[in-house]
Amino acid sequence: MEFEIERDAEIERVLARAVKEPRADLEAWEGAIRVAVLQAGAKCLSGLLQQIGSGCREQPLICECGARMESRGLKDKMLVTILGEVQYKRSWFQCPVCRKTRYPGDEELDVQGTSRSPGLRRFMARAGGKQTFKEACEDLKVYAGVQVSAKDVERVAEKVGHDMERWANKEREQLLQQALQAPHKKSIPIFYISADGTGVSMIKRELQGRKGKQPDGTAKTREAKLGCVFTQTTTDAEGRPVRDPDSTTFVGAIEESEPFGWRLYAEALRRGLINAVRIVVLGDGAKWIRTIVEIHFPDAIHIVDLYHAREHISELCKLLWINNPKHIQEKRLQWWDLLDAGNVEEIVQQAERYLWTAPTKVRRNARKEIAYLENNKDRMRYADYRAQGLFVGSGVIEAGCKSLIGQRMKQSGMEWSVRGANDILSLRCITLSNRLDDYWEARVA
Repeated sequence: MEFEIERDAEIERVLARAVKEPRADLEAWEGAIRVAVLQAGAKCLSGLLQQIGSGCREQPLICECGARMESRGLKDKMLVTILGEVQYKRSWFQCPVCRKTRYPGDEELDVQGTSRSPGLRRFMARAGGKQTFKEACEDLKVYAGVQVSAKDVERVAEKVGHDMERWANKEREQLLQQALQAPHKKSIPIFYISADGTGVSMIKRELQGRKGKQPDGTAKTREAKLGCVFTQTTTDAEGRPVRDPDSTTFVGAIEESEPFGWRLYAEALRRGLINAVRIVVLGDGAKWIRTIVEIHFPDAIHIVDLYHAREHISELCKLLWINNPKHIQEKRLQWWDLLDAGNVEEIVQQAERYLWTAPTKVRRNARKEIAYLENNKDRMRYADYRAQGLFVGSGVIEAGCKSLIGQRMKQSGMEWSVRGANDILSLRCITLSNRLDDYWEARVA
């Protein structure tokens, strides 16, 4: 074929130059041959595109307004692909009534309103979702020979993330409508749901009127909520729970707790909530998480993360014995043992006795810690949970907040808009849930 001849000739020219070099330079040869191969591939792709979107149509093209669109001839378009720049001609049509235009070739190739091929957009979105946009454009140049700007990567990654959110939202609506109609065939022994939140720095306009923890009462961040679902089938030889491999999926957004609750509930439905034998919710005891459990997972075993509970006990000890570090350590270990046994009432009783001798300000803060233990005591029966072979820590969602949100969105100097943050959050949730292929396949279905 013509393209094979051109490719071979170009590679032959590269090899001919290489043998004339005074010394072997493998890296230079690799780079030169890669360029030649990509150029040949671009020529081949250009040939394949020549018949797309041009020529006579079997059926008339009807505009949205109902009028028959008229052909206006051919227009050139330069596409940027993973092989390089490729030019092709395609027919364009215009409505004689409303003057709207359409390019059927662009629609067929999935390049409407963009000059970047689907393959290149996928590269850019994946790279932009994993690292800063600047790092992504540098890596694309080094690894794929693709030259795009950091701003290009930002636009494409956020656009793909936005489209992912619309796709996921449509899927959620269908799941909520059909919640009881299509149960999974296989039962799930233990089904876990976990949620947490972490602050993400925002641009000023996203913070107007919001209260925060700054000295002047203003906010620098907004809370990005993250939820995850995973399953457990077995325990190890010592009876400790074992998370099923590759069973963790994520959802996340900067939004109020009510819509996030529906988001998390829909993900649980998608993962087989209806067929779960036991449902466990792991969280830090936050009020918004308790509300989600009450509304969407009322039959679940709700466990407050052991490590958060220990942190509250440590803080309580510091408040009560601020001038006695040795006693803080002794009492903390003693109360941690009681906590492991699930005997929260004993901790509360002892703390109340010490509270009467504390200064007024200390009493006020200490009462908040005691109230946390008192309000969550029925979710802290850790000895019972361990006896049932259940997880008592929310390490999965904690790690998710650090890796999925923190590593990408909380780097020094970063500030986000709500929309931009949510677009990248959607992109990362779908990617780390191993659903990237599902999204791309759904786009062309």
